[in-house]
Amino acid sequence: MEPIPMKTFALSPSSLRGFNVTALALGSSVLLAGCAGNPPTEQFAVTNTVVKSAVSAGATEYAPVEMKSAQDKLNQAEMQMHDKHYDEARRLAEQAEWDARVAERKAQAVKAEKAVQDAQQGVQQLREEGSRAPIIINN
Repeated sequence: MEPIPMKTFALSPSSLRGFNVTALALGSSVLLAGCAGNPPTEQFAVTNTVVKSAVSAGATEYAPVEMKSAQDKLNQAEMQMHDKHYDEARRLAEQAEWDARVAERKAQAVKAEKAVQDAQQGVQQLREEGSRAPIIINN
């Protein structure tokens, strides 16, 4: 039997460099796609809970700017989630959560301040009533 000559395949340095760049780009895109592939469902659940809590605390009335910001960012996050831009959706949902927390705290502070003012007004009325001359009725 006669030996069969093997054909060798030689790559030039320039074609090898192009192959390396292509492989690196492909590997990077696969890696990034893997990282961005996790929907932020847990963050959305937390954010929705915090937004509802802020609304219950009266944030729409007492902290309307902060509450609107939270709701707008949550809507943007939902659009990003729908488009499968999970990293951006997570970032916006986190911002919406913190805006809602600020709105809730501000609403609580405004309501507490209002309660203090009402109490002070009640004390003032009691003082005024106590300082009046008593009405004596003789029979």
